[in-house]
Amino acid sequence: MRILIYSYNYHPEPIGIAPLMTELAEGLVNRGHEVRVVTAMPNYPERRIYPEYQGKWYFNEDRNGVKIQRSLVYIRPEPSLIDRVLLDGSFVLNSFPQALTGWRPEVILATVPPLPVCIPATLLGRITGCPVVLNIQDIQHEAAVHVGLLKNKKVIRAFTELEKFACHSAEKISVIAEGFVENLLGKSVPAEKIALIPNWVDTNFIKPLPKEENKFRNQHQLQGKFVVLYSGNIALTQDLPTAIKAAGRLSHIPEIAFVVVGEQKAIGRVREYCEMFGADNVTLLPFQSRETLPEMLGGIDVGLVLQKHNVIGFNMPSKIPVLLASGRAIVGSVPATGTAAKAIKNSEGGIIVPPEDPEALANAILELYNNREKTEALGRQGREYAIAHYAFEETLNKYEALFEEAIASRKGKHKRSAHRQEI
Repeated sequence: MRILIYSYNYHPEPIGIAPLMTELAEGLVNRGHEVRVVTAMPNYPERRIYPEYQGKWYFNEDRNGVKIQRSLVYIRPEPSLIDRVLLDGSFVLNSFPQALTGWRPEVILATVPPLPVCIPATLLGRITGCPVVLNIQDIQHEAAVHVGLLKNKKVIRAFTELEKFACHSAEKISVIAEGFVENLLGKSVPAEKIALIPNWVDTNFIKPLPKEENKFRNQHQLQGKFVVLYSGNIALTQDLPTAIKAAGRLSHIPEIAFVVVGEQKAIGRVREYCEMFGADNVTLLPFQSRETLPEMLGGIDVGLVLQKHNVIGFNMPSKIPVLLASGRAIVGSVPATGTAAKAIKNSEGGIIVPPEDPEALANAILELYNNREKTEALGRQGREYAIAHYAFEETLNKYEALFEEAIASRKGKHKRSAHRQEI
């Protein structure tokens, strides 16, 4: 198949959707498909275009058999609502000429967020006569409304209508968790359109590694420590203050060390939290390269998943499959009824505590510190679950099957339309 992936995020961005789309594109190439990716100039998470891509309106490159077509976007380090609208608009407008350039696809995979990507993807599908598969990683506008970040009624209405357009126009829709299925069914999206394909992890790349002689531990003076890691976005929904307060409560135990890895500009804010809550046992680091991720995860004992109590229920952090695959225990400070809690419980690879409760989080970490056998058992169970449920090869099978269904469905519609015209 000739597959076009329309994704704002792609390599070399280190976290979130970018590594997932990169692995998917390259995995499809390895199976003999032709893949091109229409994407933005890399800018995440610092929200600055990477130096080697600056000063260019368009840039094309080949990487591991994938044709990558990049375009300039309007980006600001601390975007306002208007800046975000301009960012999405610039990607929609600037990326479309790139999408038109190159071979004609047989199927288009459009990844959201950002939701406006459905506009050029749908238009391209109509021009080329090929189906669009909508890949929903997050219903971002709904989550923003839920936590109070988005209040403008006109903007909310616009996103709601755009979502309806995206779901109606797509031939098929892939979602990453059951909560998304329920959400879309509640919006009258036909069940036959929806395919549940959880995000994956390359269990050959992310795997348990020994803590002894671990480069990450040695580099950051963590030898002999019980290491608790938070790595990822540092934003309003992630609730880092709860983790820092928990670290402060455990600072009297010198063997327990916390590590926070995040975007550089947010690290300063976390440093203020550490000073505020007396957490001198926290090491703050910028994002590590993708290549060093297995070593970093191999050097920890516990991985944290943090959410506030009002985070929308279907939110599924991409770090959960990765932590499970690493063979390290998880402590989830997340809403008990949400998708994240369900994923951790089903894996039997972690502990759930109430969100925004530093004492409960500290007690859970202390329990694992005092019971290393339990910590290791959780890690083993999580690893087994990741292999069984998040294996990359099985995910590729599901996407190939979904693409074939979308192509067949579109051809069937064309035949029925032609038959009606003849009548």
